[in-house]
Amino acid sequence: MSKDPQETPDTQNGTEATMPNQDSAQEDADLKQKGKKNKAQDSLQEELDELKDKYLRLFAEFDNYKKRTIKERLDLMKTAGQETIQSLLPVLDDFDRAKKSAEDNKSAEVFSEGVAMVYKRLYHILEQQGLKAMESNGADFNPELHEAISEIPMGEAMKGKVIDTVEKGYTLNDKIIRYAKVVVGS
Repeated sequence: MSKDPQETPDTQNGTEATMPNQDSAQEDADLKQKGKKNKAQDSLQEELDELKDKYLRLFAEFDNYKKRTIKERLDLMKTAGQETIQSLLPVLDDFDRAKKSAEDNKSAEVFSEGVAMVYKRLYHILEQQGLKAMESNGADFNPELHEAISEIPMGEAMKGKVIDTVEKGYTLNDKIIRYAKVVVGS
């Protein structure tokens, strides 16, 4: 147990000799770990860039979809009535012929027949488009179908029934577009 000054430096030299090996091993491990972290960061960055790209493409696609649907909607509104108008043109022609006929013949009967013909044709075209007139006379008053504009005292048999239709009601494809204006018995 003597304190020999040479022993101390040897032991110190011995530990110092092993320390550089440990330091370099530690540095290698640190470098490997940093490399793994860099690879993981690079991988995450690539994934982030890929997701950003997908997001931007999806956003652009949705924006184009909105623009396209707005344009289609405007086009539809411009031409929505085109088919109906085209189907009504023959009726307009019939009115022109009836007007000419009334001017030429001065006969009320011929004019009346022309108007009846035009009415039938117009009504037929509107029926093809889904229009139906409501039959209200004699039916029970229904506030979901009828608008009562007046009441007339009637017997018990006609109480709550439609006596007269002032203005017909119409449905378009089974949806009420105008309520019938009726006189109701009370």
